[in-house]
Amino acid sequence: LQAQACLDESQMKFTSKVSSSKKNKKTQIKIKRRPVHGVLLIDKPLGASSNQVLQRVKWLLKAEKAGHTGTLDPLASGVLPICLGAATKFSQLHLDSDKTYLAIARLGENTSTADAEGEVIRRTDASQIDLSSATLSSVGAAFSGEIQQTPPMYSALKVDGKALYDYARAGIELTLEARSVRIHHIEMTEFKTPEDLARLSPLEHWKIDASEVQALTQASGTHSNEQELSSKVTTRALAIKVTCSKGTYIRTLAQDIGEHLGVGAHLVHLRRIASGDFSIDECIDLEAFESRLQEEGSTKVLKSLQPTQCLLHGYEPIELNEFESAKFLSGLRRSGDWRDFERVAVYAQNPTVLLGSAHTKGGELIPDRLLNPLEINSI
Repeated sequence: LQAQACLDESQMKFTSKVSSSKKNKKTQIKIKRRPVHGVLLIDKPLGASSNQVLQRVKWLLKAEKAGHTGTLDPLASGVLPICLGAATKFSQLHLDSDKTYLAIARLGENTSTADAEGEVIRRTDASQIDLSSATLSSVGAAFSGEIQQTPPMYSALKVDGKALYDYARAGIELTLEARSVRIHHIEMTEFKTPEDLARLSPLEHWKIDASEVQALTQASGTHSNEQELSSKVTTRALAIKVTCSKGTYIRTLAQDIGEHLGVGAHLVHLRRIASGDFSIDECIDLEAFESRLQEEGSTKVLKSLQPTQCLLHGYEPIELNEFESAKFLSGLRRSGDWRDFERVAVYAQNPTVLLGSAHTKGGELIPDRLLNPLEINSI
């Protein structure tokens, strides 16, 4: 009887759980995704990861597919193109584009991560270094063109399938080979007041307030580890504007400039103001985007997205008639009197709509990346 009573009680509990589970399933609302195509230019806020911003935009727009064109660290802000739907097929192309950054480095302090997140591992008095325009022009020349740069251990670069920061957190130091990157343009000035920043770019581009200015320009005091570090030194700040190739680490650049000056440095402020053809002036804050969605509705906001073909800026445009378009979309090469082009954007006629990317060689149009009929129809 006791055994039967236990079985009955167990069955009641199981039935209750199943019933509760069914109720929960009924109350769960599944978000219906929709095809959304184009590019949204977000001014990524500080503190958020690029993926967090991406997932937020995807959720807000109820988009089926989304991706971004290059990661920004949580401590960095600025231009983050979000590719939606068909645009994700061309996001890789934008990863190779040049980027422009505004940065502030604190001279006289080296950190374990080369930025403000790490611990100070060396402090050097920077009060006597020459930061005149002539000196900084000379330093800029030394860091222009093709330079060698060793990636920082605290980075997402993978070695044997594992990110470098995983090795660093485990206390494993790897010997990394220097890589070639290209600095197209670099300007520097000592940073004491906001007016110094304005010499390199309009103040609204920097997005920095008065309290940050005061914190970045005040001299450092003592450090807890007196045995390793000087008891009291003076640090100074350097403002940098740089346009560079993909794969350039601005943290490493700031640190190397500090070493070149003989006092070390680490990055304390980083903002991307251009990515390829996209400028910070075209971007919208994430909060402002959410407010706009609530006020104007998604239909109006979706019409304001940049079209997918904005990722194919500089590509040679070729239009095909209805018959040729169908053949091209099936992956077949087309023949015509075209010159050789490495990068071609292919469109259908009437209406003009993007079909995909290609290249031409010997009078043939050779497909590279194609949109599918469903994507084309929804666009």
